[in-house]
Amino acid sequence: MSSQGSLRDGDGPGFGLIETMRWEPEQGFIRLPRHLGRLAQSAAELGLRCDLAKVERELAKVSGALPLRVRLVLSPDGLPSVTTQPFQPLPEGVVWRLGIANARLNSADPLLRHKTTRRDTYQQARSEFTPAEADEVILLNERDEVCEGTITNVFVDPGDGGPLLTPALSCGLLAGVLRGELLDESAAREATLFLADLEGAKAIFVGNSLRGLIPAELAPH
Repeated sequence: MSSQGSLRDGDGPGFGLIETMRWEPEQGFIRLPRHLGRLAQSAAELGLRCDLAKVERELAKVSGALPLRVRLVLSPDGLPSVTTQPFQPLPEGVVWRLGIANARLNSADPLLRHKTTRRDTYQQARSEFTPAEADEVILLNERDEVCEGTITNVFVDPGDGGPLLTPALSCGLLAGVLRGELLDESAAREATLFLADLEGAKAIFVGNSLRGLIPAELAPH
């Protein structure tokens, strides 16, 4: 399936590309060049208009005295929309419980590499667990390979002293901004992971650009 064909499958009212970022009063946007680079690349691959100068003008309007969670949505015709809400940091020492979804991702779906408003499968996976049962839900693909969480990428420390392991894009998952940074810094490398790799790991983390790496553990299943 071509990227444009996949876009037509997902295109509909409200369809667009998303970037979720953290803004700090003294630092501005965290990892902004990486977010803009991903946005532009996704727009080019999916045939959406993307004027980065227009996007940056909208982002420049963000201000405040406290950290913010900033959501940027780019419509198919290239119109950027920016909304903000207070950023609530996680308590120190928190460990997220991870549920494993019955819902599956299709590794052949090229849209999975892009952060879009097409969220049905992730919402289905999240609905399988209450917030008390799981802080995040991990999805597998049709080959039982670990892919990603509903809002995070997955990282595993196998205990060999090497970099963290994270599922390869070929498994069917988002090219996360934090994930890309860790790969570029050789703090992580791609691997094909299964549930047994999570169960036997020295440590598990989930993460995104908004919150960074979050220690995690599998919920009872």
